Order: sequence, then structure tokens, then C-alpha cells
Amino acid sequence: MALSGNRYLRFLLRRELTPARAGWAIASATAAVTLLCAVVIRLVDPADFESFGQSLWWAVQTVTTVGYGDIVVRHASGRVIGAILMLSGIGFLTVVTAVITAAFLETVRQRLGDPGHDEVIEKLDDLGARLDALERSVRR
Repeated sequence: MALSGNRYLRFLLRRELTPARAGWAIASATAAVTLLCAVVIRLVDPADFESFGQSLWWAVQTVTTVGYGDIVVRHASGRVIGAILMLSGIGFLTVVTAVITAAFLETVRQRLGDPGHDEVIEKLDDLGARLDALERSVRR
């Protein structure tokens, strides 16, 4: 698993990591975790999940944290799988929100420039003028 994780990380970082690329990476990972958990729950608990379609439906409900309650896990292993799915869904939602926020902030930054930039330039100009005045007074 660590080896494939390293390959995935190298693949992801082969180009500059942007908010959009990070969002796609997290979306892909969430989809993969959802599918994997659907397969695992079907194998672990075939009595409650009679078909792959049923286990996939449960996984999608769980990853989106909807949980209609029409399919409920009864064993501890199923609850662990459900917890992994819930955390994955919450993480995905968080990253999507962060990507959208980063895109908005970047757009504002490009339109308005860095809000502190003008203030810093003004202070540097003031310091330069004060240094010039000090040099003139030292020379006299």
C-alpha cells in the first residue's frame, strides 16, 4: 500500500499542485474509497448486503452522510468501514469548500492586488526618505 501511495503522490506532484488538481485528487480518492468499502462490506457482511448494488448504495449513502436507514450495518467491522466512509465524505466536502474558497480568493487577489502591498511600499518609501535625511545630517 505504501508503494502505491508513493506512486500516486509522485503522479500527483508531477506538475504544480493547484487547488483544482487537489480537488480532483481528493474526489478520485473518495470515489476509490467508496468503491473499495462497497466491495469490502459485501465480502465482510454478505448476510446484510445481498448484492454489490446494495452495498454500493449503502456506501454512497454513508460517504455523503445521508444515511437513509434502509440498510444498516450490525457488526463492528461494518461500523468501522462506515466510519472510514463518513470521514472520507467529510474530508471530501472540506476540500471542495477549500478549493472553491481558494479560487475566489485568487480571483480577488488578481483583481485587487495584494491589499498589504501598497502599504508596505509606502512604508519602505518613508524609511528610504528618513535614511536619506539621516545621511544628509551625518555628512554635515
